[in-house]
Amino acid sequence: MRRIHIFLFATLTIIGCSSPNETYIRDAIQQMDRKGLYAEGEEWEATKKEALSQEPETLEEAQEIINKAAKVAGGKHSYLMPANKAQAREKRSNEEVSPSVTMIEDSICMIHLPAFAGDDENCQRYARTVLNSIPDTVKGVCIDLRGNHGGNMYPMIAAVHRFLPDDIFLKFKMRRRFQSVMPINKEFVAKIVGIDIEPRINCPVAILTDEATASSGEAVLLSFRGLDNARVFGSPTAGYASANESIIFYNGSILALTVSCDIARTGEVFCDDPIVPDVETGSPEEDAISWLKDRSSALLQ
Repeated sequence: MRRIHIFLFATLTIIGCSSPNETYIRDAIQQMDRKGLYAEGEEWEATKKEALSQEPETLEEAQEIINKAAKVAGGKHSYLMPANKAQAREKRSNEEVSPSVTMIEDSICMIHLPAFAGDDENCQRYARTVLNSIPDTVKGVCIDLRGNHGGNMYPMIAAVHRFLPDDIFLKFKMRRRFQSVMPINKEFVAKIVGIDIEPRINCPVAILTDEATASSGEAVLLSFRGLDNARVFGSPTAGYASANESIIFYNGSILALTVSCDIARTGEVFCDDPIVPDVETGSPEEDAISWLKDRSSALLQ
């Protein structure tokens, strides 16, 4: 899952002779209708009508109807998570997940950024683990996003914010008829995570991706898109460059609804398609380090 964690509690409001399952569907459809990235047009209207006409006998049937509708309202990144799975995910999210920094030949650092969905305290710890390990004298950095399937993008970006310029590097674009855009820069990220902005390190940045780089992992990738000193190595990403809003229902289930797509500083819009690296290669780490060494040496001449 990805990034915008705004929790809205839908209340059970029995209308007429509606069953709890029908009310559950009605509440979910109402949220999708208001916020879903693709919740407009003929396909959505037909899907909405069909979902509201159903009379499920079990909770499982109701959840299947909601999940099907979510795929239309929000696309492939949207889904309904039953209460038992939501509880298991919450437990996993608070388990310790640590990024790592390894120095290569005293001048290049390798930063591994894993997926993360922990609480506020762990957000700061995640970012600080990286920031406290980066020497000011570093001449190049390789950011490893392979296997990063997402979660909360803010501690990830905060961890590597020293390599970003002071511009708006990412925007979230909401549904077409709203035409609203949410800009993201270092100041915004630092405020969310609760850290101070540190001096920029202007050096070459290589980024490693694979087919498991998704959602918030893709957001980190896009934060560097368009920079002259950044290059991406590996294989195309998963194609979930969009933001979800988490809607919690009275029964403990969670609707992860896609409400926006990503816009890079280049003006390119990303959402459901994989992001192709600059260099497609089966040996991304080796190629990235070679490029960093060449680029760093050229800058010193």
